[in-house]
Amino acid sequence: MALVIRLSNAGRRGERKYKLVVCEKRSRRDGRPVELLGYYEKRVGNVITKDINMEKVQEWMKKGALLSVGAKKVLDVQN
Repeated sequence: MALVIRLSNAGRRGERKYKLVVCEKRSRRDGRPVELLGYYEKRVGNVITKDINMEKVQEWMKKGALLSVGAKKVLDVQN
């Protein structure tokens, strides 16, 4: 089972709210996650709210989970 850390939609259209989740690579974007790692929200006026558990992110990456493109941008990872 290949795992990936990616963003999942949580808000309405026009309200950019996302959950950072660990899920199987072939599952749907908003399918059932293995674990919830945090939240990311971008509001009008460039106000960004992040509530991400970085310890859990590092733990899942050690177990072999890969980061998606969107998750890399949210976490500010350089690779």
